Amino acid sequence: MQKIKITGVPEHFNYPWIKVIEEQPFLDEGFELEWIEESRGSGAMNKALRDGSTDLALVLTESFIKDRIEGNPSKIIGLHIASPLTWGVHISAKSQEESLEELSQAPFLISRYGSGSHLMAFLLAKQQGWDQSKLNFEVIDNLGGAKKAFEKEEAKMFLWEKYTTKPLVDAGLFKRVGEIPTPWPCFVIVATEQILEKQQHLLIKLRNHVYAYADEMVKNPNFASLIAQNYGLQEADVVAWLSQTKWATSPSIEKSELIQTMKILSDLNLISEQTSYEHLEADLL
Repeated sequence: MQKIKITGVPEHFNYPWIKVIEEQPFLDEGFELEWIEESRGSGAMNKALRDGSTDLALVLTESFIKDRIEGNPSKIIGLHIASPLTWGVHISAKSQEESLEELSQAPFLISRYGSGSHLMAFLLAKQQGWDQSKLNFEVIDNLGGAKKAFEKEEAKMFLWEKYTTKPLVDAGLFKRVGEIPTPWPCFVIVATEQILEKQQHLLIKLRNHVYAYADEMVKNPNFASLIAQNYGLQEADVVAWLSQTKWATSPSIEKSELIQTMKILSDLNLISEQTSYEHLEADLL
């Protein structure tokens, strides 16, 4: 039995993948699907793709594009989430500051360099008119690391998906002082060079199976309740999140979206060059 390792963050976006993996639809063909949770985010998943400790990963679009340009041999095989991700801008509830305007000198907590929490800090700084060359960062690995850092009163910013952190805001541990949506579809499905060479046919079947599941999943009248129960969220918050979220249900990717993502990253001086659309995406349509 050959294992296919699939890595993603422990968040509600990945529910269709988890359910398909529970089904194990390819056992008869000799393939077992294994789900690996990576709480440290996209920077850590890019590393896993590079070192071969995963075969597939559900990575933030901006993070993978940057890493691909910097030498990651993996490729995109489709979108995962076709809508933007809304990042909350958080500080400790103990901090005296109450607004973004008061935080221009505050450091950013990030899961890892090259992660979404790192890259989106530059976009936030640009929108706020802050000097991007003077941004400071502190690596805290994951949401748990941010919770520990926020035990202190010192003002430090932490960007993370707003509905994932909302229970912590509601509990009075985090204070949300702003939001920033991504100007691109937020998650892509990425496959390593090795799995692309050996199992293209299986990747197509798996990807399309997840797309079909997601297409049916959102039609379930109990879907918001299922997400709320599985991820410890309020159902009303899940309903609001679902109104903003679109799972990909076909492999097509608009070339203009990836090109625009590269342009924004280039304008922020986060990539040294732009590459071709073909360099980013595997031809598995």
